Amino acid sequence: MSRRGHVPRVFVDSALDVDQTLELAEAKRHHLATVLRLGVDAPVTLFNGDGHEYGARIVQADRKRMTLAVETRHSPERESSLSITLYQAIARGDRMDFALAKAVELGVTAIRPVFTERGKVKLEGERLTKKQAHWQAVVESAAEQSGRLVCPALHTAARLSTCLDSDRDHLRLMLAPTAPAGLTSTTPRKRVALLIGPESGLSEPEIDTAATAGWQPITLGPRILRTETAGMAALAALQSLWGDLGG
Repeated sequence: MSRRGHVPRVFVDSALDVDQTLELAEAKRHHLATVLRLGVDAPVTLFNGDGHEYGARIVQADRKRMTLAVETRHSPERESSLSITLYQAIARGDRMDFALAKAVELGVTAIRPVFTERGKVKLEGERLTKKQAHWQAVVESAAEQSGRLVCPALHTAARLSTCLDSDRDHLRLMLAPTAPAGLTSTTPRKRVALLIGPESGLSEPEIDTAATAGWQPITLGPRILRTETAGMAALAALQSLWGDLGG
């Protein structure tokens, strides 16, 4: 077992079944073998988004390979009945990582990173590809650590203007400090899309365009929240009102 005595959880992007053996990808092998210092016979919990957890055990571990044998399958209830797609304005460095990790912990179903007019992050080509891979690792790690049974889908970053017509079957909400009403003024739904602007907020044209496309402006209260705090607060409020937060 790990030094803290808990069984580590690992997300794998492949089918799983009892009595199956599988080889872990290098990044996962490195974390278990080098960071956690796990060896042969150590227990590991696997999940792949099919709604189950799989108890496994390490049967081979060396500097290049780690093979696990799947022994059991369990079906705990940890996923919220509230489906939330988060449209998160891309923030710099650790702020974006924080926003993504907390969104996963708070039960988000999918994440769309969006470029906005006032956002100060410029990414394209190879830099965007590398950043997207980094964000995927952040999402997977947060899903592993928070006990999720699914790893939220992370969409490829895109301009906000190209995404506003998506998720029309959701209640689509955007945070706007000047909005006249908050979450409690909306009718509860089980499918929600939530738009969080950048540090400087969405521009007036963006707010107007989004409203015309059917996005409803809401406020969380009288204080101005940073972009990574705003998403976390809004998701917590949604899960508390309509989801599974608070028991």
